[in-house]
Amino acid sequence: MSVSGPIRVVVAKPGLDGHDRGAKVIARALRDAGMEVIYTGLHQTPEQIVDTAIQEDADAIGLSILSGAHNTLFAKVIELLKEREAEDIKVFGGGIIPEEDIVPLRELGVAAIFTPGATTTAIVDWVNANVPHPADA
Repeated sequence: MSVSGPIRVVVAKPGLDGHDRGAKVIARALRDAGMEVIYTGLHQTPEQIVDTAIQEDADAIGLSILSGAHNTLFAKVIELLKEREAEDIKVFGGGIIPEEDIVPLRELGVAAIFTPGATTTAIVDWVNANVPHPADA
């Protein structure tokens, strides 16, 4: 049975980071582009994020991390998706992520990293080009 409909994206703020303006801007841009967005709110654990993505039948998870814990938090989300056999859910993210951490995060399985200055258009375009539409899956 094939599922049709808009791309479903969970936008999440993992860890202790309390700044969510950027995540809300991205969530709105994705929604305005026709995607279904589930925003989890602040202070989510990787377990909560992965649970939400699986329960909501998400196609992608977008993580916003400004706290400096990006290496740990991205790794845990990727690990949990593998454990739950949900590796088809693409993980992308953004925030204050040093240039030298981007390649290791990509090697870990993070599909894309957007740093400060990335436009909402660039992020929407990337999701449309790289996250399979449910009808295409």
